Amino acid sequence: MEEAYAPPHKDTLLLVEDLRVHFRGHDHVARAVDGVSFDVHTGETVCLVGESGCGKTVTALAILGLVPIPPGVIASGKIRLRDTNLLTLTEEGLQDIRGNQISMVFQEPLTALNPVFTIGDQIMEAIQVHEKVSENERRRRCIGLLTDVGIPSPEARLKDYPHQLSGGQRQRVMVAMALACHPALIIADEPTTALDVTVQAQILNLMKSIQHASAMSVLYITHDLGVVSTVADRVYVMYAGLIVEQGTRDQVFQHPRHPYTRGLLASLPSRSKRGKRLYSIPGSVPNPAFKPKGCPFHPRCSAAIAECAVDFPGMCDYGHGHLSRCPPVYSRERQE
Repeated sequence: MEEAYAPPHKDTLLLVEDLRVHFRGHDHVARAVDGVSFDVHTGETVCLVGESGCGKTVTALAILGLVPIPPGVIASGKIRLRDTNLLTLTEEGLQDIRGNQISMVFQEPLTALNPVFTIGDQIMEAIQVHEKVSENERRRRCIGLLTDVGIPSPEARLKDYPHQLSGGQRQRVMVAMALACHPALIIADEPTTALDVTVQAQILNLMKSIQHASAMSVLYITHDLGVVSTVADRVYVMYAGLIVEQGTRDQVFQHPRHPYTRGLLASLPSRSKRGKRLYSIPGSVPNPAFKPKGCPFHPRCSAAIAECAVDFPGMCDYGHGHLSRCPPVYSRERQE
């Protein structure tokens, strides 16, 4: 079956096409990202979702030009920010993009923030690199950013070091740093994983309010479908280095087409499952250096048929932008 691709949207900000990122070992090649295509529109929230090890973070690092080379290599593909192919830029060109047009909020702020520099120094550095403004102006903007993200006593916090802040405050500082130069796109890599539920909700609401105020786009990298259901406009489900399903939030949550998506949704806790053992998908994501033939999910799929072990179908169009790598003919055979 031929791949079904929708033409680029007129408001496309980021377009990733057939991205392949490989890591070369002594006697093997790990295909961490193996042909990923997706786009993000202006002002939109897109979620790239899947288990740990499916290639989500490597995809994000490739967008920012942060894949370590070697051992990594961008084997093929395009990453376009508006009209610029980021894969053709020099390191100097990428430095102009990072923090200026695309920013990233990392999963664990305590390791992402430099422990020997104050919060103020680290936020001001982002402004200093990209904009020629006075020290007083940088300081004024830092205080404004910390105020915007809900840090109490922002002027006093400028002198604090990361270890002096709580986990939620450190994550707010990471958001402030990401916003320092008014980027068009923020990539948020598991931004709430290490936080408790209350602080997680605060950070997500903060991101949402800032996004609505600035028409900024956000690409969330996450395994948490609870987060996805809260923030996403569109969803891309990733497995073994590939997109296996994509669609709007309602399409993916209400009418999942790929068995992997159904398995992820079945794993979600709910009131109706209270007191019952939660479902978990058997097995684990395959080693990217030793993927099974056919559909990479078939060894874990309870609905797999014989064709799944030999045939890996392209994207099948279910209409209105809802695509899946599990075609209707396979679904019918499973039901019979």
